[in-house]
Parts: sequence; structure tokens; C-alpha cells
Amino acid sequence: MNQITDTSLEDAAQAFAALGSEQRLGVLRALVRSGPAGLPIGELGQITGITGATLTHHVKFLAHAGLVTQTRQGRSIICAAVAYDMVQRLSEFLLSECCVDAKGEKHGTHK
Repeated sequence: MNQITDTSLEDAAQAFAALGSEQRLGVLRALVRSGPAGLPIGELGQITGITGATLTHHVKFLAHAGLVTQTRQGRSIICAAVAYDMVQRLSEFLLSECCVDAKGEKHGTHK
């Protein structure tokens, strides 16, 4: 069984905090949908309806959590999701100890 370390708790908390905003979740979703090539920040703004400093703030927040990257290509800033593995790990984190404290209950049943 996986032991949850303080480090993994800290990483998971940071990632979940980054996803705790409807706008940031929308940004990440748009980037995941665009695939590994990502999107220019202007196009990302058009898709999400978030522009300017607000979009920059959300992208930086997601980047700090390790969910997206920003790369300069010429005059453009390309944002891309790098979260595929992290989202999988977050799911596994949530489910890793599923039902370990349940006493005599069958998995999936609630009283």
C-alpha cells in the first residue's frame, strides 16, 4: 500500500489549490484539449474568455503548480499543459487509500 508522505500531500494540495478556480480549471481544460503543442496565449484567451493580466495571473498560478508551461516562440508565448501525468497522480492520490478505514462495509455501499 502506498504511504502518503508530507511531500506528496504538499504537492497534491498545491495542485488542487491551482485547480480550485473555475477560470484556472477552464484554462487547464483548454490546454489539455489543445494537446502537447499548446496554444498561443492570445488564442487561449479567446477560447477561455479570459484576457490580459487575469489570464497571465491564472497561467502563472498553474505553472507554479507544475500543471502548465510557458515558452516564448518568437513574439508569442505558448502555453501548454504538462499535467497529464500529474492529473493521473492526483487521481491515484485521492483513491490510494480508498476504504482503508471502512469497517465491514462493502466497497461502494453507503449507509
